Amino acid sequence: MAEPHTEKPADSQTSVRLDDVDRKILSLLQEDATLSLDQIADQVGASKTPVWNRIRKLREAGVIRKQVTILDPEALGLEACFFVLIRTSEHDKDWAKRFLKALRDRPEVVEAHRLAGDIDYILKVQVRNARAYDRFYQSLINEVKIHNVTALLSMEEIKATSALPIPESTR
Repeated sequence: MAEPHTEKPADSQTSVRLDDVDRKILSLLQEDATLSLDQIADQVGASKTPVWNRIRKLREAGVIRKQVTILDPEALGLEACFFVLIRTSEHDKDWAKRFLKALRDRPEVVEAHRLAGDIDYILKVQVRNARAYDRFYQSLINEVKIHNVTALLSMEEIKATSALPIPESTR
């Protein structure tokens, strides 16, 4: 069995060449990271040691970042999900540093992305209710200057997954 390896393509980003067994292992782990090595090995048609070596190499290569447990927000009483669109007139390093720290310090921000286009940032904020969102909003704008904020309440989650599509070829 071939083992995954890293290589440096022309754009200088690290990529990993995956074979069918690697892709199957990754698919299984994305679905259920609690599977034992024996279960994974059985499903990919390999023995335990080569499967463990592949998983270790995929971790070392950065393909597998970490293993986590995904919680149900509603079971925790976090029933309101807001997508927050942020425009800023500030683009200097000091503002960005304060803004990123403010986001990282707030556990209710479960995702944050810097965007191209008219909107500078989009946040996914998971809170109990609209009142909790308002406390988050007031706290954020008191900490960093923001030009414009638009909050969109998600009425229904239609699809949510942490599983990535695993390409046939990473080259």
